[in-house]
Amino acid sequence: MPTNILDYPVTYLPNVGATRAKQLRDGMGISTYGDLIQYYPSKHIDRSRFYYTHELTTDMPYVQMRGQILSFEVEGQGRKRRIVGHFSDGHGIIDLVWFNGLQYVERTYKILTEYVVFGKPTLFRERFNITHPEIEPIERFNRTPMGLRPYYSVPEKIQKRGINTRMMEQWVATVFRVIHEPLPETLPEYLVRELRLMPRDEAIRAMHYPQSAEHLSRASYRLKFEELFFIQLNILRYSRERSRRYVGHVFAKVGALFHDFYDHHLPFPLTEAQKRVIREIREDMRKGRQMNRLLQGDVGSGKTLVALMSQLIALDNGFQACIMAPTEILAEQHLDTYRRFLGDMPIRVELLTSSVKGKRREAILSGLKTGEVHILIGTHAIIEDNVLFRNLGMVVIDEQHRFGVAQRAKLWSKNQTPPHVLVMTATPIPRTLAMTVYGDLDVSVIDQLPPGRKPIMTIHHYENRRQELYSGLRQQISLGRQAYIVYPLIKESEKMDLQNLEEGYREFCEAFPDLRISMVHGKMKQVDKDREMSRFVSGETHIMMATTVIEVGVNVPNASVMAIMNAERFGLAQLHQLRGRVGRGADQSYCILVTSFKLSQDTRRRIQIMTETNDGFEIAEEDMKLRGPGDLEGTQQSGIPFDLHIANLARDGQVVQLARDVASRVLDSDPKYDRPEHQAMWQALSDLNRHSVDWSAIS
Repeated sequence: MPTNILDYPVTYLPNVGATRAKQLRDGMGISTYGDLIQYYPSKHIDRSRFYYTHELTTDMPYVQMRGQILSFEVEGQGRKRRIVGHFSDGHGIIDLVWFNGLQYVERTYKILTEYVVFGKPTLFRERFNITHPEIEPIERFNRTPMGLRPYYSVPEKIQKRGINTRMMEQWVATVFRVIHEPLPETLPEYLVRELRLMPRDEAIRAMHYPQSAEHLSRASYRLKFEELFFIQLNILRYSRERSRRYVGHVFAKVGALFHDFYDHHLPFPLTEAQKRVIREIREDMRKGRQMNRLLQGDVGSGKTLVALMSQLIALDNGFQACIMAPTEILAEQHLDTYRRFLGDMPIRVELLTSSVKGKRREAILSGLKTGEVHILIGTHAIIEDNVLFRNLGMVVIDEQHRFGVAQRAKLWSKNQTPPHVLVMTATPIPRTLAMTVYGDLDVSVIDQLPPGRKPIMTIHHYENRRQELYSGLRQQISLGRQAYIVYPLIKESEKMDLQNLEEGYREFCEAFPDLRISMVHGKMKQVDKDREMSRFVSGETHIMMATTVIEVGVNVPNASVMAIMNAERFGLAQLHQLRGRVGRGADQSYCILVTSFKLSQDTRRRIQIMTETNDGFEIAEEDMKLRGPGDLEGTQQSGIPFDLHIANLARDGQVVQLARDVASRVLDSDPKYDRPEHQAMWQALSDLNRHSVDWSAIS
């Protein structure tokens, strides 16, 4: 038996056998008493208030009613079979509806017996009903405390197996009854006092059973701060450890290659933002510590040019450089860009992907070992064990969220001293998320577009305005431009009434019989996909019809229209990425969002944001507010070392900043981790980190 009661397995609780324990573990992440009491309620219900049938409205999230079941009847057949209980509170009748567990319902609930019913009221055929209500005999209800009672969100598939909010509450109450000592404090006493935080024991208990709304708010704040503080403490500690542990190559000079490129090959004047970022990177690489920097910048902001100029500094100091991209198309795009930028400079740039085979591959691998290959551009092929560099000094990782942590880590083994690392992303990251997910990386931002670029004009069309779309497309193509048409699906779906790419291709071919049209989607063979892409890039075809495979990796400055069909099916970040495929030349470009009439409030907000701003960071902030941080692209491979139980990065930005400031101050005051008043804090961090990875060493 564990010595700490919080480590007791949930099988010690009443009515939790091996099957339910597995359901709790796999479906809700609950294995121990400690896990259970940190599975906080999603809301609290005022159990002192009963509603009557005449008070019900469809916008009520949850109601509590008192009355009797007058009768049961079974309706429907087969899978549509359901049992309906007609429930009266003495003022009217509503229906209680169950779609499964019918025998349990008939066996458990008695006619003309008084119950308290909980659930969300909905209107069906002009009569209110509550589907799968929580029901409690009045006698048991009268034995429980009144006031705010916890409501636990239980996944639907777990509910179907018999675990509901009432059971969760009973198990939580049992755990609190057997915990006789206060829960251990994890924060130093002086911080609790200074920040006027509720003690941890009181906060965790109050999250389940608050005395008032204000009591609940204070408890929530304490636990949010604690979660975010330990994340920031973890990130900042690793970051400082890495700075001490990993010596970086010293790039002492900016030499002939850099100056030759700057003076004679620069394709366009650098923006002030690009100059600032190059200075930041230069400063990192001359310090003798390994650079780990995140470079953010919208599509078309000039990140690739910054990466190349930074790599020229590595070459000037006698080192090789590489850039790793997530797809062959993007890698080939980088190769074309690098060779075009470098012109006749004495720099050998090679491409290594899974398609490069035979003697060509052998020549590249040999050139890497001898140092004759100066810059290698490639995909995952770069991290294969037989790819050996003579002296790798700088690594650029493009669209880093598409690589797993272990894949990025393998780049470190290519050199005895870790190379400098520049991580690039065109997906703008909200400030609070960057502070948490990438908190151990230094961050640079290119927040200007190169001169001559015109802002993309974004227009919203409903699907019945197809002729306007066609005429706009024809006008642009008559000016010598090209267009993208993007669909969310490849084939018809029975679940969603969406237009699809194949049907759309036929329609556009009929509407534009005189134009050449390409089609690309993820199910095509790579060779066919590359051929169609190449036809569009070369200008051989006028319209590229595609799924989101073109989101990353195609640079066609001549394309001036991006039409996104069923735009309501795309997230903000994806819409912004797709829009960034146009506007890469000097001509006015357009993004047309085509939607159905039936749009939810959130979808209308997304479309409105897209039509109002081209600012990727503003869009990213709004995206996080709408969707939450867990759904944002890239966070599944993030540097968050442990789960968030209560904090929300979209809403708790001020708490994130405070937690970071306090964590930094604590580390300044305790660089050796040996102050007596911090021992409980370091132990708590160690416990949280038991199953995590040293993310800072492999970002």
